[in-house]
Amino acid sequence: MVQDKTLGSRLFDIVNYTLLSLIGLVTILPFIHVIAGSFTTVTELATKQFVIIPTVWSLDAYKYIFSTNTLFRALGVSVVVTLFGTLFSMLLTALMAYGLSRKDLDGRGGIMFMVVFTMLFSGGLIPTFLVVKELGMIDSLTALVVPTAINAFNLIIMRNFFQNLPEGLEESAKIDGCNDWGILFRIVIPLSMPAIATISLFYAVTYWNTYITAILYLNDAAKWPVQVILRQIVILASGLTADTSGMEDFVRPPEQTVKMAVIVVATLPILLVYPFLQKHFAKGALLGSIKG
Repeated sequence: MVQDKTLGSRLFDIVNYTLLSLIGLVTILPFIHVIAGSFTTVTELATKQFVIIPTVWSLDAYKYIFSTNTLFRALGVSVVVTLFGTLFSMLLTALMAYGLSRKDLDGRGGIMFMVVFTMLFSGGLIPTFLVVKELGMIDSLTALVVPTAINAFNLIIMRNFFQNLPEGLEESAKIDGCNDWGILFRIVIPLSMPAIATISLFYAVTYWNTYITAILYLNDAAKWPVQVILRQIVILASGLTADTSGMEDFVRPPEQTVKMAVIVVATLPILLVYPFLQKHFAKGALLGSIKG
């Protein structure tokens, strides 16, 4: 039977809920302001420092952003890069993490050292560019995927998650005649969906926000992902000098409302995906970080 809470316990709950509610409110209010600001008029946004509900609703910023096919093309590029990049990265990460999770793998300590080393030191921008150039990936979408295919942090989380799985499952599978590939894809992967969902979200956010690599490796404006185009739109709306390749049809709009609309367009796809992975997210991140 549940006992009634004491006065101290009730006061603690009240303070706890109040504090968490305030923190949640402070966190979500900027998002509401950005969304509302993207739908408001320039006059209202200039006179009010903080807009929650627009007095007059306006779609001018979104009409400007979607006035040509440039943004739709860029969205398509980003979707393709995000989907194929996430699948490619997850495949390589899972294969390498599974191998490194096996205690009978010779030299796995040295391999892990090299993996962790890349978290502390990188080859640098110029050597990476030269490698991408020599591999013939300049002005190719593969340049947005291959150089960043495996993230060391994600690899370590995945490896730790695999190590937490009961060893008896693999032994039983071997007795039943299952080889290493069968163990990985029939037993380990299905049991690792929380970790896979978590790492997939990490990779998807990274590929969706691709900007620097696109600027470095892509010369054709038709291949630019959405983040590059949105940045160009903001610069153009601000009246600053920018590379307007592929954006000749745009007319300069109100600056602040466009910035708000750009943020909404850039973040909305990931926000729509996250609720479907939320139930796996915390579990995958925690279980993957327990055992080192």
